[in-house]
Amino acid sequence: MEPYSPSNFISVFSTLPNPANMVNGINGLDGDDKKKPLNLWPGMYHSPVTIALWETKSKIFERLLDPPLDAPPQRELLVRTPAQSRTTILYNFSSDFVLREQYRDPWNQVRIGKLLEDLDALAGTISVKHCSDDDSTTRPLLLVTASVDKIVLKKPISVDTDLKISGSVIWVGRSSIEIQLDVTQSPEDAVALTANFIFVARDSQTRKAAPVNRLSPQTEKEKQLFEEAEARNRLRKRKRTEDKKDHDMHGEQRLQALLAEGRIFCDMPALADRNGIILRDTRLENSLICQPQQRNIHGRIFGGFLMHRAFELAFSTAYVFAGVMPCFLEVDLVDFLRPVDVGDFLRFKSCVLYTELDGDHPLINVEVVAHVTRPEIRSSEVSNTFYFTFTLRPEAKTTKDGSRLRSVLPATEEEARRILERRDAKTLHPVQCSSN
Repeated sequence: MEPYSPSNFISVFSTLPNPANMVNGINGLDGDDKKKPLNLWPGMYHSPVTIALWETKSKIFERLLDPPLDAPPQRELLVRTPAQSRTTILYNFSSDFVLREQYRDPWNQVRIGKLLEDLDALAGTISVKHCSDDDSTTRPLLLVTASVDKIVLKKPISVDTDLKISGSVIWVGRSSIEIQLDVTQSPEDAVALTANFIFVARDSQTRKAAPVNRLSPQTEKEKQLFEEAEARNRLRKRKRTEDKKDHDMHGEQRLQALLAEGRIFCDMPALADRNGIILRDTRLENSLICQPQQRNIHGRIFGGFLMHRAFELAFSTAYVFAGVMPCFLEVDLVDFLRPVDVGDFLRFKSCVLYTELDGDHPLINVEVVAHVTRPEIRSSEVSNTFYFTFTLRPEAKTTKDGSRLRSVLPATEEEARRILERRDAKTLHPVQCSSN
């Protein structure tokens, strides 16, 4: 294991200022300073982690914010190792009371929604480090989150113990990058959560796909991660091809059988199974106007902010559905289909797609779809899709109703297809329940 250097090890501090360091109303600045720290620049999405990352990599991000006019693209691709992009951030929860309070949830664990924000911010920083050519005369690439392949919670994350997130680039294609992040916590720095992000590179002027620096894995572990990521990329491409094909006869039979169960609820509700519920009756929704303070360095709404809001709605959906407090297990998939801009009217719509009732860990699979709605032109487009899996907290099993969940049934063919598609996707990547 390589020793951490100041360039790749970052400590996180609370965002609330220390009164002793306040000068003229601004942290340590006098009124004559022409240049503010990056964490004070307007319009940037602020959190303890994003501020720490911005301050640490300020030179790279200054180029992104103010690229040279008419600068040429990168002339030749570089070859980098995973170690060159590896970055670690440390949450000093044990000694920083304010930071601890910023991340605490009602159960004395880390707020998952805020952690999702931080994971996206760190993954973005790592992608920038990998793609930078260290040449101030060339124009930087535009790097955007394309998808989140998987985020898996392996064990509860306490807010009283120091936390560490480490990550690096593990695979690159022509214009895409996969970054893996590991969240560890004492004792013995056991891995509590893993996450895989896919970023794509665009030319900042033409907006077309742009090639990225090559990757040269050095250790056996790095080579293994590269091969696994390559296999996932092939699987994604194959799935996109298969999705375009017609459903086979077996798939059609499954769809019709699922629809037949749902029709009983629609046509003969008095005779329907009381342990079931129609999908539309599990829905929740919220909406917001996207504000300038939520934008990223490219002027678009920060992807981590969208993930945070989607998670909060998914958690609420699972809570109302189960009648007891749910426990987060994993983010199955997040697709960033189109950018979200400042001023957009964004609507989040959620539902329980299906439940799995076997075993000691009943599962609730929740879908959240984000729509960018434009009332002026009567349009509504899907910008993001999120899929979350929850289970029930152990204490729920001691209640008089136990941990019994209702099965979810479709009322339309489109709902039935969504349910089957997610079930099939989960078959390829089964859920790993955390130990409590």
